[in-house]
Amino acid sequence: MPDPIEHGLWARTRQAVRAEVARIAMELFLERGFEATTIDDIAAAAGISRRSFFRYFGTKEDIVLGDLAAQGEQIRERLQARPDDEDAWTALLNALRDTPRLGQDEATMLKISKMLYGTPSLRARSIEKHLHWQTLLTSEIRRRLGTAPGDDHDLRANAIVACALTCLDIAGQAWTQSEGARPLEELVMAAITAVRQSTPGT
Repeated sequence: MPDPIEHGLWARTRQAVRAEVARIAMELFLERGFEATTIDDIAAAAGISRRSFFRYFGTKEDIVLGDLAAQGEQIRERLQARPDDEDAWTALLNALRDTPRLGQDEATMLKISKMLYGTPSLRARSIEKHLHWQTLLTSEIRRRLGTAPGDDHDLRANAIVACALTCLDIAGQAWTQSEGARPLEELVMAAITAVRQSTPGT
């Protein structure tokens, strides 16, 4: 039977190594560019083999966007914890607002965002992650709207979540293009308000 203490130590060590490899890779991406940085470059800079790299990350894109999956789970938890008297849009907006950001300072986030919107493979993976978020969040929005279980013709919840995530995306793009001139949350609110005005009662 595995020793739980030893297993816990192994897990913490693995997590620390993964974080260090990710930090080194991000420095290379921001210095050289995402597409100009190879997996071999990252492995060499981190002092690990190419094979070891794939123990921690499936692709280069996962280094930049891997935390989005975990963030989606956090948003779902916060959405489920919102008061039942909040309407669907308000609950979703508050859940998005209350979820901690990924920890970088604003200048670094701006550099990462430029890289994200300027790299097709990263954009594609980002959209894929947001589709996963939509799957995570829609059931709670359906509950708040009173959608009957199994009613596949009531598309309100799917539409609300998809619109909210699209608002996040276009706000992020506007924030990036403006070099962060307006706060990101302000841009998200402006986008969501524009959409919400067309969906009264939700």
